Amino acid sequence: MWTPDITVAAICEQHGRFLLVEERSKSSNKVVFNQPSGHLENGETIIAGVVRETLEETCRHFTPDALVGLYRLPAANGKTYIRYTFCGSISDEDPAAELDPDIIRTHWLTPDAIYASTALRSPLVSNCISDYLSGVRYPLDVLKEL
Repeated sequence: MWTPDITVAAICEQHGRFLLVEERSKSSNKVVFNQPSGHLENGETIIAGVVRETLEETCRHFTPDALVGLYRLPAANGKTYIRYTFCGSISDEDPAAELDPDIIRTHWLTPDAIYASTALRSPLVSNCISDYLSGVRYPLDVLKEL
């Protein structure tokens, strides 16, 4: 039976730069750049998932303002990812938070640096930034948790 992997991601922009995480891909073992993101956990709401993943990967608290998009990515590993991508505000680093051990460090990058990178985790990274910069936003109440 086919089951997609559900992921959540945060677009965090400050002063024209975007917060990305540098991490080692478990599938390729290469160092890649991605938005703070990860898998939705069983029983977790979509909003709670993006808030948790962002804190784990950046030691910063994320407050979602809007849904930028819902993306489907059939990946080379045979999996299909459904990604909910949000934009919102981000706090300064929380000294009490612990960085996920899979994260090497965080970076604030310009859109040009992101588009020029050959080390993006997937095309989702640049596509989500493009949609965000184009003004794509959906209200959070479009999401229904039953």
